[in-house]
Amino acid sequence: MTGEHGETEYAARVQGEEVPRKKVDAFLASGTATPSRGAGNCATSHNAPAAEQRHIPALTADRTARAERQRRRWATQVVLIDELARRTCAERELPAPPDVSPAAMLTVPEAAVADLGSIIAAALAHSPAARALLTALEAEQHIPEEAVREYYARNRDRYLTPDALRRGVDPYGASAGPADFLTYGQVRGGIERELRQAAGRVAFFDWLDGMRGGVEYAPGHEHPGDPSHSDHEHRH
Repeated sequence: MTGEHGETEYAARVQGEEVPRKKVDAFLASGTATPSRGAGNCATSHNAPAAEQRHIPALTADRTARAERQRRRWATQVVLIDELARRTCAERELPAPPDVSPAAMLTVPEAAVADLGSIIAAALAHSPAARALLTALEAEQHIPEEAVREYYARNRDRYLTPDALRRGVDPYGASAGPADFLTYGQVRGGIERELRQAAGRVAFFDWLDGMRGGVEYAPGHEHPGDPSHSDHEHRH
């Protein structure tokens, strides 16, 4: 469907079913749709030569318009992931997640952005369905005992005792002894949880890649990193 100004009334279609544009508009209006951005978006220096100063308003306007286009595309991805997750939760007969309130978006930790990328980190903060699906995928992961033992053996520096840390023991040095390390039994459960979480995230990424294959975007709502539009940028 097309609105009165020629814009589509949907942001994307998922296997032919429309994701309303108004959902993206509501997310944008909430003020929570703020992707992480680099320092390359700083304003032009006021010390530029006069000939260059004349072009600053046009350059600033162009950068602002470009940033807004990318912000809309980024927000579309967050809303889309919620929609895809809701469908998958229903297919898996998981408990129905509550409706999303754009204004109730949770804080996105910087560590999550670094680990997951800003789109997925924000989607997990925004969408109860995405969180429910990730939890289900994590629970399905089988972590072999040998994988846990191998991780413990390869990461000895993580399991020094507090006393060994105070003494500055080199975990890989000849002087390090068994008493300088937490035992395998003490840390096994934590290692298994970490490995299951990592495997669950990989499964979530794979699920999302597969689901995106059935998505058709309206103009102006493409993925921010899609090279088919002129001002794409591959930031997540």
